[in-house]
Amino acid sequence: MACRCIVPTLETRTGSIMSRLLEFFSYNVTEAHLDAVKLGVNKDRRLPVSDHSPATQASTGDVPSMPPLRLKVLHIEDNEADHALVAIHLHRGGINADIRRIDTEAELSDALFEDWDLILCDYNLPGYSGLAALDKVRALGKLVPFILVSGEIGEDIAVQAMRNGANDYLLKSNLARLAPAAMLAIEANRTRIAKQRADLALSRSRQQLRELAQHLQASIEQERAAIAREIHDDVGGAMTAVKFDLAWIARHAPTPEIAERAQQALESVGHAHDASQRIMHNLRPAILEQGLVPALQWMADRFAKRTGIETTFRASHEKPDLASGVPLVAYRFAQEALTNVSKHAQATKVSVDLTQAGGVLSVEVTDNGRGLSEDDLAKARSFGIRGLHERAETVGGWVDLSSNAQGTSLILSVPLSGPENGFIDALLTGLPDDTGIMDNDHDDPTSWGDL
Repeated sequence: MACRCIVPTLETRTGSIMSRLLEFFSYNVTEAHLDAVKLGVNKDRRLPVSDHSPATQASTGDVPSMPPLRLKVLHIEDNEADHALVAIHLHRGGINADIRRIDTEAELSDALFEDWDLILCDYNLPGYSGLAALDKVRALGKLVPFILVSGEIGEDIAVQAMRNGANDYLLKSNLARLAPAAMLAIEANRTRIAKQRADLALSRSRQQLRELAQHLQASIEQERAAIAREIHDDVGGAMTAVKFDLAWIARHAPTPEIAERAQQALESVGHAHDASQRIMHNLRPAILEQGLVPALQWMADRFAKRTGIETTFRASHEKPDLASGVPLVAYRFAQEALTNVSKHAQATKVSVDLTQAGGVLSVEVTDNGRGLSEDDLAKARSFGIRGLHERAETVGGWVDLSSNAQGTSLILSVPLSGPENGFIDALLTGLPDDTGIMDNDHDDPTSWGDL
């Protein structure tokens, strides 16, 4: 008996719940369709969808909710009934759309002068297609989201539309996806625009940094040249006078002791003379006036004598035709690379190769040292390699680094001016490569003459 009483009760409750669920989920679309059709025949063919205002919600008994998203939508559609359905589905999806319908290519051209949040487009249009409309939108540089909505669309056409820049495609028989697809396309478009703006800002920032680096390099070279001239004019002139005086004292010394002391002083002045020459050449290499090849040959010879490291220099051209600023950059690159070898590499052999091929000048410095580890390159205050990159960029070049336990190779590559690489002229900073007057020693053909 207990079971007989319980079963009807469960059935009654189940029926009551089902009826409430059906009542809850029931939706009367007849009036919505009629209203949409009435609105769809307006002369300006706009469908302003009503707001979910608190007064409207109170009158209909709806539960208050978040206000719908307001969008300005362009709908390219030749069927007013389909246009009305699209407006209804946008409204159902929580989009309060100020939607305008057009159907001719001329109207599209005029409409694209305005800003739109979303473009919905049919595929089959009078006189043209949805793909043609998409191409027109993208050709004008419009980044507005574009969704293809059609009653019939093949897979090939859908794929082509996506490749041409459409955000999505929908069938008119499945408009329930319209509002979510529109929201997703708008969000993706906003993300893309934000990324483009960030990339543009980053590009401008990098350009400003490059310009600053170029300005700093030019200022450094000018200051080096000024200091080198001052050393040559002031220090060099003073040491020349002292050297003449000491030589006179040594010749007229009344005693051998005084003559010997004068000779020692002459040697000290000679050492100071050599040091001043080295400082001047480090500041401003006058030998570059004779060409990049003689300058690098001289640098390699001096490096071998100073460090005892076997150094080889090879050049593919004796007189490469180089644009202004490139010889100085190449010289400084080799100078910095050799300095790093002497300080860190623990190498026994070094080679410096200058080649010109395919419109590109290359300077490669290779050693057989211990190589560079990732920790060496990641040091916070390791600016040598970074400086090489910055200097190379001043002439439109770049630096490649490869290193292992058998040694390290640094390569500077610079595109040359010419019919095939004329763009480099716009990148040059015009670094001054006039070196002024320097003195000669027995190793340097451009420094002071013998006294």
